[in-house]
Amino acid sequence: MTRESPPSAVVFAYHQVGVRCLNALLARKVAVSLVVTHRDDRDENIWWESVADLARLAGIPVITPDDPNDPQVVKQVGACRPDFIFSFYYRHMLKAPLLQIPAKGAYNMHGSLLPSYRGRVPVNWALVKGESESGMTLHRMELKPDAGHILGRKAVAILPNDTAKDLFMKLVCAAESLLLKVLPDLLRGAAREQPMDLKQGSYFGGRCPEDGRIDWSRKAWEIHNLIRAVAPPYPGAFTDIGDTRLMILGSYWRGEASTGDTVKMYWQSGRCYADCADGKRIELTRLTVSGHPLDEQGFRGLSKGEFLIEQGKGNAEA
Repeated sequence: MTRESPPSAVVFAYHQVGVRCLNALLARKVAVSLVVTHRDDRDENIWWESVADLARLAGIPVITPDDPNDPQVVKQVGACRPDFIFSFYYRHMLKAPLLQIPAKGAYNMHGSLLPSYRGRVPVNWALVKGESESGMTLHRMELKPDAGHILGRKAVAILPNDTAKDLFMKLVCAAESLLLKVLPDLLRGAAREQPMDLKQGSYFGGRCPEDGRIDWSRKAWEIHNLIRAVAPPYPGAFTDIGDTRLMILGSYWRGEASTGDTVKMYWQSGRCYADCADGKRIELTRLTVSGHPLDEQGFRGLSKGEFLIEQGKGNAEA
């Protein structure tokens, strides 16, 4: 009697989601014959574990091509004759020649409850938009991004003071849990796939550091959402005070009323606040200038007491 071979896969993965999902596949005895990942960018703040390190520990060959769709990479993946291709937070789109290789399909783990927040950086966008819920979705890959049939979704709550990192770490756990739940049916060809209705969803593009500029004409809740969406380890929110860039790297939301009808930034009882245009205020919990923390004494040295904020331009005046 011949023992049946375990299901095989080629995995495209990066970031913490990539680490946990690769671990899940290995725990379920999926024969991963090749891992395709990224070289870490020296200019990027690398705060997550390494997919490449995990793969090497497990004895799996690793490649880091600049373009996964290069014919030589496609040839190498094809030579593995995988049953599945999985993409776990891999940053490049996989084109038709790759998607046509696996005998049983190619699947992606996306950081939102699809079809909402298709596209880039869904974790940050969900916070910018003030959502109270997000999640992970495992779906079949197609040429159109984040558009294939859904195998499963796992929701997580977003609390009012969660940062992007807080949300991301919740999603890491959700991704692992979802994959482990769906994997048995998927591996034996019994997974149910639900068509995705793109008309019910949304699509967002990438973000850049300049998107962290605060528009002080916005409501306090919206400003708080921006600050927490780009708080470290992301680049951070900022406002300019003359020629000085003030980084606002943390905030806390209580829903309090502001102290008056002027949009301003000030220190009170040992805490820094911003009164916003809608009559609400937020506490600013972490301020820096040129990489150095700004405390109350430093603040007063810059502002002589408070910053009056010129609405809509992200600038403040002493």
